[in-house]
Amino acid sequence: MTTDDAWADRLEANREEKDRFFDEHPQSPIPPEERADFDGLSYFDPDPDYRVEATVAVHETPDSVDMETSDGRTVRYLHVATLSFDLDGEARELHGFRQASDESRTLFVPFRDKTTGQQTYDGGRYMELEPDRDLEDGDEITIDFNLAYSPFCAYSDTFSCPYPPESNWLETAVTAGERIE
Repeated sequence: MTTDDAWADRLEANREEKDRFFDEHPQSPIPPEERADFDGLSYFDPDPDYRVEATVAVHETPDSVDMETSDGRTVRYLHVATLSFDLDGEARELHGFRQASDESRTLFVPFRDKTTGQQTYDGGRYMELEPDRDLEDGDEITIDFNLAYSPFCAYSDTFSCPYPPESNWLETAVTAGERIE
């Protein structure tokens, strides 16, 4: 089994687990009356070209960013890192965020791209990057767009989800991760 095959198998297992959660779990964003018709989420085919290495620039004094949400409120995040990478032959950047109360290492990376509102949810998609240690300037981290997902508000109006800030709008089509039918 090649590395790409093992990666694709892990990705498929992750998708199957998520589909089970959406179908069966009491905290699923799928309204209970719609679960009988739920056949699983839609995804782009796994594509290793959408796994990229990004160089990290850590912001020791992060700027506050107010993100608008799907229910008209705003939520404040801290811009803690900038991720620089190549995708589709072009240099690109995404910002990684955390809420001030979040003590984890997880980076919240909401984004829009040229599929937004057409092949993917019109409010954008999310990724969470989970480094195994505190990041430092110049570190490399893998961004796997195949793990990009639609926020819960894509499935139910009972959820409030932040919209990606304009700084995280990619000028390319990212045909990886979750999609809409």
